[in-house]
Amino acid sequence: TLAHLLVPGAESGGLAEASGPRGGPWASLALVRPQGRAASWRPPPPPPVVLGRPLSVTRLGFQPPIKYLLPELSVPDFGKKCMVIDLDETLVHSSFKVGPSERPCPRPPGGLPVLVYVLKRPHVDEFLQRMGQLFECVLFTASLAKYADPVADLLDRWGVFRARLFRESCVFHRGNYVKDLSQLGRELNKVIIIDNSPASYVFHPENAVPVQSWFDDMSDTELLDLIPFFEGLSQEEDVYSMLRKLCHR
Repeated sequence: TLAHLLVPGAESGGLAEASGPRGGPWASLALVRPQGRAASWRPPPPPPVVLGRPLSVTRLGFQPPIKYLLPELSVPDFGKKCMVIDLDETLVHSSFKVGPSERPCPRPPGGLPVLVYVLKRPHVDEFLQRMGQLFECVLFTASLAKYADPVADLLDRWGVFRARLFRESCVFHRGNYVKDLSQLGRELNKVIIIDNSPASYVFHPENAVPVQSWFDDMSDTELLDLIPFFEGLSQEEDVYSMLRKLCHR
């Protein structure tokens, strides 16, 4: 079919029609100069970009916005980078057997009751509170929501997590649940993921801050040791230069 454009500026103040060649990538545009006055047609301005979200361009216009995992950036978080934080073996360790300092997690609604004991990683409270001041923090776990949501309720008493993403938001790739950062709706050069599993960030390893898997070592200080690094990273224009230094240290 032929592509058509209607442009103002034709004779008698009307419209001039232009047609592109069949199958061509763009429609050609013809202006008809009205007698007695100069043609004043100008192309329309591009639509605004909302908080850095990319817009897809079609042949003759704009597609509807892509459905991202995160809502638009809130006003208090404007200008902050996005920190994606894993749950199990990064912030906590959960088991079905009670251990020292473990807390029972509330049973999920519906289904059979399951008692899960949750052990918090040392310094996790201090880490989360500081990260909530510096970043837009998002909990992203490959666990099911019926388990992870009650754990997050116990863990995040300050409302640090602006959003919670669970297994259904992951991409199943070669036997692993991968967290695709490109689906968040944030600029990738302003996104960090902190996770103990390299398989979780295999699509974007350059955005990752790896941490050791944690189970029950109460002398662990990794979260505490990372706070100064993230304080510096929060002031950078993009995340890649400092993350490269971290990987090569």
